[in-house]
Amino acid sequence: MMQVALTGAEIFDGATRHFGKALLIDGGRVGGIVAPGSLPEGAERAALDGGLLAPGFVDIQVNGGGGVMLNDTPDAETMAKIAAAHLPFGTTSLLPTLITDTQAHVVTALAAAQNCTAAGVAGLHLEGPHLSQARKGAHEAALIHAMSDAELAGLCAAASSLPSLYLTVAPESVSPAQIRQLVDAGANVSLGHTDCDYTTARAAFDAGACAATHLFNAMSQLGNREPGLVGAVLDDGRVWAGLIADGIHVHAASLRAAMAAKQGPGRLFLVTDAMATIGTDLRSFTLNGREIRRADGRLTLADGTLAGADLDMISAVRFVVDQLGLPVDTALAMAAAYPAEMLGRADEIGTLRKGARADILWLDAALNIRQIWQGGTTRR
Repeated sequence: MMQVALTGAEIFDGATRHFGKALLIDGGRVGGIVAPGSLPEGAERAALDGGLLAPGFVDIQVNGGGGVMLNDTPDAETMAKIAAAHLPFGTTSLLPTLITDTQAHVVTALAAAQNCTAAGVAGLHLEGPHLSQARKGAHEAALIHAMSDAELAGLCAAASSLPSLYLTVAPESVSPAQIRQLVDAGANVSLGHTDCDYTTARAAFDAGACAATHLFNAMSQLGNREPGLVGAVLDDGRVWAGLIADGIHVHAASLRAAMAAKQGPGRLFLVTDAMATIGTDLRSFTLNGREIRRADGRLTLADGTLAGADLDMISAVRFVVDQLGLPVDTALAMAAAYPAEMLGRADEIGTLRKGARADILWLDAALNIRQIWQGGTTRR
């Protein structure tokens, strides 16, 4: 297969910005970042008129898009439709996310993720049903329950076969011993929808939990005498956390404070928590038989409870640049390199290092997407 060299644009590889170089696409992989005079013989040159090349985005929390929710029909076709809906917004890898549902739906979604070959589907995120009633948010209370031995065994089996299985759980419903078994099987375990205190959160992290789901939302908050889960995440360098950066779920001042306070090497990264509305003009849809309404950038149940987000990833990137004042490269890393690293897939996705999948965005100075390559193939 012919090699293609993209020239004329700056290149951000996920960690470093390169000037005066060419990005080489070799089949479906990145062939390297090289000087234009050092290109392989026979490589086809594609001259770009400025702009920036960056890794395709990695979104680990995507409930829906293109008019469908994974909960509606948790099969491979639905996963593919969700991935296709988010691709125009720069997301080249995502985890379709099943919000708290029946065990039958969980089993079906796990099987679908194992059999799904659609471009962009990188595994599965199960957000529930093993959560806390006290912090259930828009999740159906009747379906929330403690993890059984049979459910644990099924999840461990799936974790060993899926490229990524990401589980949002609450310590109220999942024990440290269960977390350790899940992590040993290959799952990424994240705390969310929990009212746990700082000490309990640290015990879960000691057991192997590596992240928190949509930091600040649906969890115990940082207080003066009890740091809660928010405080535990910011204080513990082992832990990563997703942020919904839309100006609705978390105030910009809180986001700036979290960015300043977070201990590393674990980092904060961007998620959309997107629902069926992305890529559509839908005004409402249903989740577990309940209507969710779309208005003024918000998605809410009838009682006003936020229910996911009406957010795409390039908009989240622009938000943290425009409203938080983050450097463009930091914002792009939060949407690609950081979530990929958290998943343990930093050599494969979210990067333009040699050998990675050739998922590439061409952006202009205003962070508009001019072109997308997914697996080396032009998608836009």
